[in-house]
Amino acid sequence: MPKMKTKSSAKKRFKVTASGRIKAAQAGKQHGMIKRSNKFLRNARGTSLLCKADENIVKKYMPYAR
Repeated sequence: MPKMKTKSSAKKRFKVTASGRIKAAQAGKQHGMIKRSNKFLRNARGTSLLCKADENIVKKYMPYAR
């Protein structure tokens, strides 16, 4: 049986935590910062954990992530 391939886009965007959750960067910070409120920019710092439904989708893209 051949190896399964990992989606390259997923391995660049997501990390798996030690407990198996998926960590991702906050959305909406690539461009257009002037029109965003300061509160939005503060809250969108760093990373966040995906919800369970999105986690299941990403885990299918990364079969060998532990």
